[in-house]
Amino acid sequence: MTVDRLNELLLACSLVLLVAVAAVRLSSRSGLPTLLIYLGIGVAMGEEGLGMDFSDPALMQVLGYAALVMILAEGGLATKWRDIKPAVPGAAVLATAGVAISVFVTAAAAHFLIGLSWQLSLILGAVVSSTDAAAVFSVLRRVPLPRRLSGMLEAESGFNDAPVVILVLAFSQLATDPMPWYRLIGMIVFQLVVGLAAGLAVGKLGEWGMRHVALPSSGLYPIAVLALCVLSYAAGALAQGSGFLAVYITGLILGNARLPHRPAVRGFADGVAWIAQIGLFVLLGLLVTPSALLRDFWPAILIGLALTVVARPLSVLACMTPLRMPWREQVLMSWAGLRGAVPIVLATIPMVAGVGQSDRIFNIVFVLVVVYTLIQGPTLPWLARVLRLGDGDGATDVEIESAPLERLRGHLLSVSIPAQSRMHGVEVGELRLPQGSAVTLVVRGGKSFVPLPTTVLMRGDELLVVATDAVRDHAEQRLLAVGRGGKLAGWLGRHPNPGPPGAAGAPGRSAPSR
Repeated sequence: MTVDRLNELLLACSLVLLVAVAAVRLSSRSGLPTLLIYLGIGVAMGEEGLGMDFSDPALMQVLGYAALVMILAEGGLATKWRDIKPAVPGAAVLATAGVAISVFVTAAAAHFLIGLSWQLSLILGAVVSSTDAAAVFSVLRRVPLPRRLSGMLEAESGFNDAPVVILVLAFSQLATDPMPWYRLIGMIVFQLVVGLAAGLAVGKLGEWGMRHVALPSSGLYPIAVLALCVLSYAAGALAQGSGFLAVYITGLILGNARLPHRPAVRGFADGVAWIAQIGLFVLLGLLVTPSALLRDFWPAILIGLALTVVARPLSVLACMTPLRMPWREQVLMSWAGLRGAVPIVLATIPMVAGVGQSDRIFNIVFVLVVVYTLIQGPTLPWLARVLRLGDGDGATDVEIESAPLERLRGHLLSVSIPAQSRMHGVEVGELRLPQGSAVTLVVRGGKSFVPLPTTVLMRGDELLVVATDAVRDHAEQRLLAVGRGGKLAGWLGRHPNPGPPGAAGAPGRSAPSR
């Protein structure tokens, strides 16, 4: 590596990033998941395109794991605990029992339909049985589903990577190290427990530390949060547990904690996750040989059909019927099992382990992901409307960012009022903030003014609220309650559940307060 070579590399990477960022616009208009565009960029740059040679599955696996850590961390940080809390039991069942059903049904289809050996069939079944966090998160955020349903889909995609990785590793070693079924189940349980413990420990300790240590710059908070997420992955993996589960749990805890500069943290994590997704999908496109895909095109279509119309619906039916999920939601859950980069990355594991015909597994998975993502992604919003599940529910939360004022023993809260908030039309005096807190400034249409108690708040307003340490949490909870219940929130027995103050909504767009 020389300086000239570095300059060429930086030029290529910057051009790829700019094209990928511009492609997001095309994706949002067409409804196509961005992963297909990024994979296409990689294929176009590859050995049968512009001639770039990248054929190292081991390096791809390492880089893929690193990218998945960033993607799962951002997924956890952006997930609202109050949305997924009711869905956690169902998501846990889908991520374990549901994955097992999907693996064996898909493996049976691969063995009997295309004649793969049982070892290759089990590997293939395990590889494609994990829903992809990046694909699910990117599509669901454009579909206004009910919170319970979107929460279950997001939680499932965050939870099921861990058991699937274990299964793929175990099946890849089946020929050299056969493992009894009870030992395999014990290993899965052990790794999940260790990963959960690591995620909880790092998340809780990180939350305590971030709230009690005032950093000198707001830009340090996002770096510290992502460092904690990476720490949880490394700690969980080194303890022989599931690092993927650990990083998602840590991100979930920190994303819902009352941390300073939350929107800045989430915005930074979102940007890092976009870079990880772009780099991951482009490299996966570089790794594939397009001409080799034609041989396995129809086998991939058959396996994808068995997975989409048999294995996934059967696993949803078996896991969700005992939980009394309505049939319409089960139908959408079955169709929303999107695959993406995770299965393609996992397909490199048997290649690195030296399993015979593992390149065929990679080709089948690649074709399956591209074809069925092309079908399922754009049609998911349409299916949600047909099933009358696309209207969402509840008001949109106001966005609150906190900046500590250490010397003054107080906090400056930056509050953004979104379009669907019920804070629209409420007078400042009707907020009924606790003593020790007050709205000190309103920014509207680019102009700022000091409000009166009779000032009526409107959609799009930005508020600055000063609160002492003693009432900071109460003030934030009150703002969230008014945003969801309007001026009557708290009257006549109406106490809209404000949830954890950290669950204040999607990443804000306002600049960090200083």
